[in-house]
Amino acid sequence: MRNIKLTIEYDGTNYAGWQVQARVQKTEHRVQKKTIQETIEKTLRKILQKRIKIIGSGRTDAGVHAQAQVANFKTASKITLEKLKRALNGNLPEDIKIIKIEEVAIGFHSRFCAKSKLYRYTILNRTHPSAFLRNTTYFYPHPLDSKLMQEEARPLLGRHNFSAFQACGSSVKDSVRTIKKVQIKKEGDLIYVDIEADGFLYNMVRNIVGTLIEIGRGKLPEGSAKKILLARNRKFAGPTLPAKGLCLLEVKYK
Repeated sequence: MRNIKLTIEYDGTNYAGWQVQARVQKTEHRVQKKTIQETIEKTLRKILQKRIKIIGSGRTDAGVHAQAQVANFKTASKITLEKLKRALNGNLPEDIKIIKIEEVAIGFHSRFCAKSKLYRYTILNRTHPSAFLRNTTYFYPHPLDSKLMQEEARPLLGRHNFSAFQACGSSVKDSVRTIKKVQIKKEGDLIYVDIEADGFLYNMVRNIVGTLIEIGRGKLPEGSAKKILLARNRKFAGPTLPAKGLCLLEVKYK
């Protein structure tokens, strides 16, 4: 038995997120979108002639992208890695591609072995939207103070209870996470917000960036990020930003 690790790049625009969804009946008004996981699994089944279950490092929501999502699966097939990579990329749609394939130790688990994940939220900050960047950035036409946003983000570093930045109604019992890095940089009309943590609550990145934008615009006073963090109440934080601006940049392992 072999354990195969995939590093995957995808544009999540046309997908209902990473994870396979429970089947629901299609209606005239509701057509279920496919997911990244099921698309790759169907392709592997076509190539290897066996049903394959892949394990992702974590879920990404509908519309979220990935530069380097990680997944693994086990197989008895003797197909070479290079042949498998070519076959996958030849049969997968244009918006999902395998950028790296490796054989790893049998005990490797893409989710449980991960030490941290790095996400990037991209803001297009100018007076007019973009035809080319419409699916990968959040357009915000008002001036933002990116340096103030960086200062406000500093109290979020370290191990804290991030209840204030998780989705309302979340069933997660433990809201404590460790943020290892928050970096905000402006390049031309683009503002990049990079956040690395040992784990993320549902909508955590999108809620943090929504709050930082409110501060950077002057809608919330300086010092608000720390106060909201300590309050542990979602109602004080900023809005949940659209999924399309979010991208999983890297999953880090030992």
